[in-house]
Amino acid sequence: VGFAQDIFEHGVKIVRRFLTRFARDISRNVIHRARTIKGDKRDDNIPTYIARKAGEEAPDYLHPMLEDILRETYGVIIYQEQVMQIAQILSGYSLGEADLLRRAMGKKKKEDMDRQKIRFVDGAKERGVSAAKAESIFELVAKFAGYGFNKSHAAAYAWIAYQTAYLKAHHPAAFIAASMSLDLGNTDKLAVFHAEAKRSSVKVHPPCINRSGADFHARGGEVFYALGALKNVGFEAMRHIEKERQKKGSFQDLFDFAERIDGRQVGRRSLEQLAKAGAFDALLDNRAEVFAAANFICRYSAACAEDRGSSQGGLFGGEAAPTPRPKLPSAGSWKPAEVLEQERSAVGYYLTGHPLSVYRQELERQNIAPASELLEEDDVGSRVLLMAGVVRDVTNRRSKSGKPFAWITFSDPSCEFEVTAFSEVLDKHRDLLVPGTPMILSVTADDQSGALRLTLESVRVLKEGMAQKQTPGLMAVTVAELNALSAVRASIKACAPDDDAAPMHLILPLCEQDCEVVLALPQEFRASPSARGALQVINGVGAIDVVH
Repeated sequence: VGFAQDIFEHGVKIVRRFLTRFARDISRNVIHRARTIKGDKRDDNIPTYIARKAGEEAPDYLHPMLEDILRETYGVIIYQEQVMQIAQILSGYSLGEADLLRRAMGKKKKEDMDRQKIRFVDGAKERGVSAAKAESIFELVAKFAGYGFNKSHAAAYAWIAYQTAYLKAHHPAAFIAASMSLDLGNTDKLAVFHAEAKRSSVKVHPPCINRSGADFHARGGEVFYALGALKNVGFEAMRHIEKERQKKGSFQDLFDFAERIDGRQVGRRSLEQLAKAGAFDALLDNRAEVFAAANFICRYSAACAEDRGSSQGGLFGGEAAPTPRPKLPSAGSWKPAEVLEQERSAVGYYLTGHPLSVYRQELERQNIAPASELLEEDDVGSRVLLMAGVVRDVTNRRSKSGKPFAWITFSDPSCEFEVTAFSEVLDKHRDLLVPGTPMILSVTADDQSGALRLTLESVRVLKEGMAQKQTPGLMAVTVAELNALSAVRASIKACAPDDDAAPMHLILPLCEQDCEVVLALPQEFRASPSARGALQVINGVGAIDVVH
């Protein structure tokens, strides 16, 4: 079964790789053309084609001589081959002349088009077609030929698209894993695939030193995040870790990990990135402590390797004594916001949680919808939107007139989006536009040639924009896995309760007895908003509900 699964996943990767490489250039051209003709009357051909295929509208073949050519597409000119055939049948073009016509229509050079129009009309008149009808057909053909498609290409793309759609529909986890594997080094694409996985209800497990491989893989309908997809770790180094685990089993703790890996392949930088991404959470749930111990682990690993390579045996010729295990250097815990930010810096985007999640109820009270919903609205024209997001990146530029402006990338739990800030707004709010800052922003949305452009009008730090505080309610935390209780306790203790702290209940499902146990925690375990953020990133913690 495992072998068959590997073969299937490999097949998915091949299809995905073939589709991507084969269709990349044409996809760019299609997108470019779609944006270019946005709002043009040529868009009418899509509903026309659908209506004619469904029998709701009679096909129009332009001229009886063209019915055989246009019958399969219900009178709508779609393929480049149809353009060439129309010129042959209606105007007596040779195959070579018809290909020159196709090229001229694609390039839209006026001189060439004028010459071709004369040739087309004269040839049509010789075959009994009126000049007015011939000119009308030529203009129609020229309009369609501007974005006509090669029929053989269309067939190949349609077949691959069908295969890909089948894989995604029937094997979504394997498909998403293969897609992410193909774009292993592109964090922007990985963020898109991860969002698609959530939309498709496919669970993506975060990086784990004992469960993840160097590459993405699917198992049991779930995706396991690739260690090799983390920034600055080195794919071969992660492959070394995976092979060591396959040979001798899971790592038991950090010392076991250091004793078994080759420090020449897995360096300090890689260990720090793994710690920031939470890959060591299964061995030690304090990411800050693992991060601080990265250099210590490297030195201990080198000492173990030296002992293994030493030719000196024990006192009676047995194996050398094991390297003594010193105490790990101590370090404080990261605050919840820092945990997410460190994870983002290693992964490239927010993976297991999002800084805005703790403000969900407040944003709902202010009727601020997720960005993905706002950006999918079909409103035409300019409109003002109220949005929330965390600053991801600020790219400063200067206009032709020398005035500064910036492209600012924001992130919310649903997607990432880019906003343009011009000099007046930028000068006023520059100090607030710092990566990692949660904000409420007012933007103007304009539809420009099919692309939505967001322009920043005003911005304020999210905490300053909150509605008047309400009386704290009860916070109920469902702990799906009992081994997560120690991490839950540590997270609550690390976040001192404040005025917003709420009474807290733990809900522990007992699957064997088909019931739940509810524990009302004492006063010192009150839940502040910061504790809420810390709890949502712990493996084994399920729903977190606040009841007012």
